[in-house]
Amino acid sequence: MGATTTNLEVAMIFICVKWTVKPEYADDWIELTRPFTEATRAEPGNLFFEWSRSVEDPNQYVLIEAFREDAAEAHVTSDHFRAAQAELPQYLPVTPRVRNVVMPGDHWDELGEFRVD
Repeated sequence: MGATTTNLEVAMIFICVKWTVKPEYADDWIELTRPFTEATRAEPGNLFFEWSRSVEDPNQYVLIEAFREDAAEAHVTSDHFRAAQAELPQYLPVTPRVRNVVMPGDHWDELGEFRVD
């Protein structure tokens, strides 16, 4: 759907996770998570799955992800999710922090306060 299109009959689960990575693995984090990332992006219910590195803390990555509301169980029970649960904690000094919410629509809205014409 486009940025200005809304469909209130669909919903997505929007998730934001802060991952603190051990310093010796921070530069390799994107490669270390590549199998999980690629498999998750290929899921039928995945809307987006995007990593960003903090500009303030080079050992912190932020993952924003969204799934169709009916796709959550398939994601957390998938083989690649279970593999990531087994593999990724060894690279972390602390448990990742997460926020998630179910929201109407399955799209990004425009930021009207910074509208570009």
